[in-house]
Amino acid sequence: MIDSRKMTVQEVSLWLEKNDYDEELLMELLRNENRRSIHKLIQARIKRIKKKNQEIKRVEEMAFYEKALWIQGFKNIAGVDEAGRGPLAGPLVAAAVILPPYKFVQEIKDSKKLTPSLRNKLFDFIKNEAVSFSLGIVDASSIDDHNIYQAGLKAMERAIKGLKVKAEYVLVDAFKIPGLDIPQNPVIKGDSLSISIACASVLAKVTRDRIMEDYDRVYPQYGFSQHKGYATKEHIKALRLYGPSPIHRHSFNWDGGNWG
Repeated sequence: MIDSRKMTVQEVSLWLEKNDYDEELLMELLRNENRRSIHKLIQARIKRIKKKNQEIKRVEEMAFYEKALWIQGFKNIAGVDEAGRGPLAGPLVAAAVILPPYKFVQEIKDSKKLTPSLRNKLFDFIKNEAVSFSLGIVDASSIDDHNIYQAGLKAMERAIKGLKVKAEYVLVDAFKIPGLDIPQNPVIKGDSLSISIACASVLAKVTRDRIMEDYDRVYPQYGFSQHKGYATKEHIKALRLYGPSPIHRHSFNWDGGNWG
């Protein structure tokens, strides 16, 4: 234990940055220190530690389904989710992710609740850390030929079958995939309750967003990079002005009516 009373404020600040002591030791430092500036530094570090521990606990609780399966002996558990169910344009993208057992991805949550910058950061981290991951993509014309529900099932099936490591168990966000020869569990609100599904939701959403950003360069009049194909006022205005593009879903209604 150091004696902070023999150190300058700058020295204490540097020491706190270089050493990750637990809350109990920092509280002891706090009791031995009278300088208000040092108190503020130590209290800020204690606050950071509490926040970090809360995040660790939250993520470990989010792995409830995975831990139960790991205990049963399942090793390769695939989380599966999709992105792009609601937009008027663009593909539907599904992702399947197998994490190493007891791999807890900090900051992970439902991709819709993450900032774009954090989604992109987690996207790279998940791809690097996953045992295996795969994407399944269904384009707008296939969605029109079938329906969005069937398209979602097809995209998820493709993602699972594309895994280089065969899944022993599948956790799916809300849906049960028919005809799958692997045990599965459809978890309601799975992207908020399962760490594997949440990781899949990040891969699916970031991939789809990037596809729509590429389409924005092909069809710049629609503003796809801003709304990603969803029915915003700007998107509806562009549709009225230019009509649908080849990547629009003609089976979807917009502006209260059919495409026309």
